[in-house]
Amino acid sequence: MTTGTARIEARFAKLRDEGRAALVTYIMSGDPDLETSAKIIAGLPGAGADIIELGMAFTDPMADGPSIQVAGLRALKAGITLRKTLAMAAEFRRQDSETPIVLMGYYNPIHAFGVPEFLAAAKASGIDGLIIVDLPPEEDEELCLPALEAGLSFIRLATPTTDDNRLPAVLANTSGFVYYVSYAGITGAASADADTVATSVARIQKHTDLPVAVGFGIRTPDQARGIASVADGVVVGTAFIDALRDSLDDTGAATAATVDAVLDRTRDLAAGVAGAKRDGKS
Repeated sequence: MTTGTARIEARFAKLRDEGRAALVTYIMSGDPDLETSAKIIAGLPGAGADIIELGMAFTDPMADGPSIQVAGLRALKAGITLRKTLAMAAEFRRQDSETPIVLMGYYNPIHAFGVPEFLAAAKASGIDGLIIVDLPPEEDEELCLPALEAGLSFIRLATPTTDDNRLPAVLANTSGFVYYVSYAGITGAASADADTVATSVARIQKHTDLPVAVGFGIRTPDQARGIASVADGVVVGTAFIDALRDSLDDTGAATAATVDAVLDRTRDLAAGVAGAKRDGKS
């Protein structure tokens, strides 16, 4: 059984052997309720998800667009907490020992939890990595370095404004993979352009041997196919959140269609990723 950072490395190695990119699926933990969310997460690997990003709901999500902000509010209203998010991950891990789980969100809930206690709980729950969007490299001693010591990957964001002078600092303690944000701004605000992304991914790959996954602005199978042809991974979030939202009833509660709505969207995007021509990538 692989665990922690090794689980992420093993997944990307497997995908390289298969000659395809990873589909990384972002789901807000606890949205629209804890039971439905757990069913969605459990179904993601079978629907084609290679890595699961599990959102940690927070009251002030500054980097998230409207769809994900509302998803976080639904989850908080349903009673989600960081401790319950970890419990959901642990429940998933009892069924699936291979699919990597990465927690994505903001530092405040972790700080309130207590960093040593959080890292121990995350490790015990089967979490493999962290993406914390509001901790820059200058704050690595706060969480990044302790996470690495605990055996968790710390996945850093690079953006179109991350130039060659800044990139070494961003990559210094990054592990697992690099998350390249395809455009500057909040999630769901624009569309990713494969040609522009290809140039940026190639530049990052000159500085690191880590896989580069691209997110923001990828909603359709065609967009996923284009990004998968130039990157090691395709990160999709808003498309799943919107599919979930559109399945809810007038009160915002889950319906019989909610789980399938998200998993069907996952299958469609997975087919797009699988259909990519890799342009010589292994």
